[in-house]
Amino acid sequence: MATATSTIIDAPGRRSDGTAGPDADSACTGADSGTGAGPGPGPGSGSGSGSGSDFAPLLREVKAAGLLRRRVDHYAKSIALNLVAVAAVWSAVVLVGGTGSWWVVALALPAAVLGARTAFIGHDAGHHQIAESRRTNRLIGLVHGNLLLGMGAGWWTDKHNRHHANPNHVGKDPDVEVGALVWTQAQAVEREGFARFLTRHQARLFFPMLLLEGLALKVASLQELKRQEPRQRLVEGSLLVAHLAGYAALLLFAMPVWQAVVFALVHHALFGLHLGCAFAPNHKGMEMPEEGSRWGHLRRQVLTSRNVRGNPLTDWFLGGLNYQVEHHLFPSLPRPHLRLAQPLVRAHCRRLSIPYTETGLIDSYVQALSHMHSVGAPLRSPAV
Repeated sequence: MATATSTIIDAPGRRSDGTAGPDADSACTGADSGTGAGPGPGPGSGSGSGSGSDFAPLLREVKAAGLLRRRVDHYAKSIALNLVAVAAVWSAVVLVGGTGSWWVVALALPAAVLGARTAFIGHDAGHHQIAESRRTNRLIGLVHGNLLLGMGAGWWTDKHNRHHANPNHVGKDPDVEVGALVWTQAQAVEREGFARFLTRHQARLFFPMLLLEGLALKVASLQELKRQEPRQRLVEGSLLVAHLAGYAALLLFAMPVWQAVVFALVHHALFGLHLGCAFAPNHKGMEMPEEGSRWGHLRRQVLTSRNVRGNPLTDWFLGGLNYQVEHHLFPSLPRPHLRLAQPLVRAHCRRLSIPYTETGLIDSYVQALSHMHSVGAPLRSPAV
């Protein structure tokens, strides 16, 4: 594990391919339970007492502190303010675009930033953090994901819950599957052609590649429609089409076609970069469980997650995801309660001598990029 200021003890050793540690085979996302509580610990995952769950005492503490209660007031204000800001920015796009000025492209930046805020609200709805009702959370997710962003809420929620169930577990976590990037040396040595070039240089190409993420998310959402049930496909597909039609119509109404193309490209590039910067620090370079090993919920989530030290600006920029350890332990914990749960989680990990990793924002990127660079090392060998 990469060192960080608040790591309590050294983590179990990691091999040079970036894999280490055990994992639990049974999935538990916590999205439905409202607690994020996982199954009892597997072999080697106990606290040393020989019985019970490492997670249960922490769950009782968090419940007793009232942190599992919904914060409808907070989310109502956040959603309203975000919608007003989004409307203001896009109104400015129409006004400035109507003058023919290329300064309209500068408005792609606030549009991208507010798009990320919208995505964070959709994320929280997908985890049932906002409302008690599953239907209400689903509606919020569809509006903020499919309609406002062109990102499929159903596709993303399924993918993200599988990630929460087995974070950093190759073969179980879709976020460490082979794609444009790879996450272990075992994946790297199988690459061929242009993919091999990407892997060899993936650390230095990571941030440039994030510029394509905004478009990639929309393409993946459309591709997922064919795997959905007919009713879900109709609802989600209709909203995705409405987003694409509305987005294109607004830009073409506001500005000439080539200016609209440039604006759309810059907007999606900045949006993808922002989202990538929010998600990159969370797990890259942390423990990657080995097949056949087992951990209980506490160790599975803590050892694979990295926190970024919070302050109001960091919390806002990362959408609260800088409290990644707490979020993974309690996926349905409302965002404003994550920082309140942190002292309880950190103290509990200290009692059990479980490494709790927290670092600064810049250092989190350094650690993630260092891991990606080491994964590509075999392909940079002179012998290869």
